[in-house]
Amino acid sequence: REETDYFMLQRAILDKGCLIKSAKIWIITDNDMFGTHKVQKVRRFAKDSAAISSYGDLKPGDIVVHVENGIARYGGVSYRTALGMTVETFELEFAKGAKMYVPTDQIQLIRKYTGSDGAPALSKLGSSDWEKKKTRARSKAAEVARDLVELYAYRETLPGYCYGKDGKLMEELEESFPYRETASQYRAIEDVKADMESRKPMDRLVCGDVGFGKTEVAIRAAFKAVCAGRQTAVLAPTTVLVRQHFASFSERLAPFPVKIAQLSRFQTKQEQKEVLAGVRDGSVNIVIGTHRLLSKDVEFADLGLLIIDEEQRFGVRHKEKLRQLRRNIDTLALSATPIPRTLHMALAGIRGLSNIVDAPEGRMPIRTVVREYDENMAAEAVRRELERGGQVFFIHNRVEDIDEVCARLEELLPDAAIDIAHGQMNEADLEEVMVDFYEGRLDMLVATTIIENGLDVPNANTIITDCAESLGLAQLYQLRGRVGRSDRQAYAYLFYRNAFTEAGARRLESLREFSELGSGFRIAQRDLEIRGAGNVLGESQHGCIEA
Repeated sequence: REETDYFMLQRAILDKGCLIKSAKIWIITDNDMFGTHKVQKVRRFAKDSAAISSYGDLKPGDIVVHVENGIARYGGVSYRTALGMTVETFELEFAKGAKMYVPTDQIQLIRKYTGSDGAPALSKLGSSDWEKKKTRARSKAAEVARDLVELYAYRETLPGYCYGKDGKLMEELEESFPYRETASQYRAIEDVKADMESRKPMDRLVCGDVGFGKTEVAIRAAFKAVCAGRQTAVLAPTTVLVRQHFASFSERLAPFPVKIAQLSRFQTKQEQKEVLAGVRDGSVNIVIGTHRLLSKDVEFADLGLLIIDEEQRFGVRHKEKLRQLRRNIDTLALSATPIPRTLHMALAGIRGLSNIVDAPEGRMPIRTVVREYDENMAAEAVRRELERGGQVFFIHNRVEDIDEVCARLEELLPDAAIDIAHGQMNEADLEEVMVDFYEGRLDMLVATTIIENGLDVPNANTIITDCAESLGLAQLYQLRGRVGRSDRQAYAYLFYRNAFTEAGARRLESLREFSELGSGFRIAQRDLEIRGAGNVLGESQHGCIEA
């Protein structure tokens, strides 16, 4: 060793090292120490991709993707020493226990896995399987892209209606809003107005937690259309939600010359006939209805805006009709937890996205408990809520034994007024029970997931979900959103009875993790990770994105 000896670290692309005798330089590459691999050009990914930017993005046991070698399990950071040099590496485990150590300065080669339900099969290190999967994925993506380009290019060529700037009537409506708009709610309103004032047909998703102000965004959009002499259709998944929207729209727009009607199968034939006539001749400015609005006998005089609340609740056939309906009109979708496909399209820029993340003043996060079913704990939670003058939702999503569950709860809580609600009940009876609970004549409602959308009861601030392991992530989040809609502390108990899959465990853990206000968008992202994005154009609303 001489005093002039030294070593230097340098980033460069070299397959292997060499010795330059004349200059007395010995070049050693990471391939010499850790094995050879193909040179990979660093790809630039869209902002919504799952790129890893720091060690904190990974936890041991996470499933990751090495862009060259495929799916692996992350084992943590380790230090490897070779030829007297110690290098910090990421440990990746592939099929059959094969290990690979990736230097931390090559972090861009590792991606978080956001694919299908359950743990995927690990890739075989050194095989051609991964390249074949990537080739198939590219081919399928190109096919989907062609269909998307055709659909959205068609929309681009249509002469969209260009609304004018806000006038005095809109100013009066905005001044009459009894609350102060939150920052993100205001941005969502401005996004919608900008879309409506452009020549391109609007296709925007407004994502926000229950009670965060999505309805006000919809009301202002509808009023803007009405001020321009055009009609608005508001589509909701349940009759109860239709009634609530009708009440909200009617209250906000009462001072203005706007005719609002509701349309659902609960109305008599004569009532439906009168509404249809008003929609046809243009005397009805805003019509709010269930999928009944998609029937062939519904004809509009001049439909300008379609508002879809909780789009994920509609079936594939309904959505196909919607796709035909929305081709040349402005479309505004509202959701707390959009389905993976809808969110994926919004994140990819195919649809506009506005996210309302700010809670109204005085709102508190819902305290969430996840544990095995304990009827004594459930009964005590009900007693505490009733003692402070509140009401309780008890969710049991099995119609075949919901009566037995209700009977047992009545034994445990003899002083409580309890009733049942589920989708197989007579429609009139179901409506009566819902109204009784809404108006405070019932202390507790034992129900299936029929109440996950549309029942707004500010006095109900405890929800108990039985067999939570059998429900989807978005369903659980929507159910939890039935409480916590006032300035009182709300509680959600997610009880499980049976062993559940890894995906089920991740769903429940996500609910516990995202207990703070405004988590709906993050829940939808987690649902996208757990279930996959699905077929963007077809019937599958979730699916596998392995490659």
